[in-house]
Amino acid sequence: MEYPVYSIVGEEKGKIKKPVIFDIPIRLDLIQRLFHYQFTHRLQPKGRYPLAGRDRSAEYFGVGLGLARIPRYKTQPLRGVGAIVAMARGGRRPHVTTPEKRIHKKINKKELKFAIASAIAATGNKELVAKRGHIIDEVLNIPLIVSSELEEIDKTRELREVLKVLGVWPDIERVRNSIKTVGGKAAWRGRRIKHRVGPLIVYNDDKGIVKAARNIMGVDVVSAREVSLIHLAPGGHAGRLVIWIEGVFPIIEERFKDVIIKHVVI
Repeated sequence: MEYPVYSIVGEEKGKIKKPVIFDIPIRLDLIQRLFHYQFTHRLQPKGRYPLAGRDRSAEYFGVGLGLARIPRYKTQPLRGVGAIVAMARGGRRPHVTTPEKRIHKKINKKELKFAIASAIAATGNKELVAKRGHIIDEVLNIPLIVSSELEEIDKTRELREVLKVLGVWPDIERVRNSIKTVGGKAAWRGRRIKHRVGPLIVYNDDKGIVKAARNIMGVDVVSAREVSLIHLAPGGHAGRLVIWIEGVFPIIEERFKDVIIKHVVI
């Protein structure tokens, strides 16, 4: 079986033999579980100040005063107001998160490599790509393989025209139409804008493509040497729309050769 390779003007430039990485069995359960495990590696441990709510000038007044047995401020203007305990204003928090909480989940290396290879195979399944929500009606082919000329584009306006020719632009419009503004602590911390995920570009050598794509909403760019479940299956859902640059498959097959030998009959 052969896959077509397209030029940056949308013409079929030639064909390549189907990369064996697309014959890896697709394990959706494994992809989803390993994504959440790998996502924990990006989280920062957090905890509370050990004396939060406790470093107050308060004491228990004793019995016989007709007052509840809780610590109270000793000095004016808050004398007699409850402090320290969880039910008091400004008191400690009960069941607080501790820095010792284990949020970094360990992953078996072989299992992770199989999950990434399986996620790559899922990007070549048209049904999974459509089920994930991507608009692929105008996409030239799934999987979409483009010549290495794409790596040399370093202008956003030029890349925009190429994406329109390849039929990927409607999916980027879907990302633009999904923008929503959220409030709360996320907004304080620079995460006010939420939007969907668009296509992923996997390259061999960066000759300008990263610079060209960084300002297009929803588009991610990653090297074939670093592509992971975070890129291939955002949220743990396999089948992302991926633009593969022609020269990446030897690198990927070398990276996952032990998985290929074990799971693919060649």
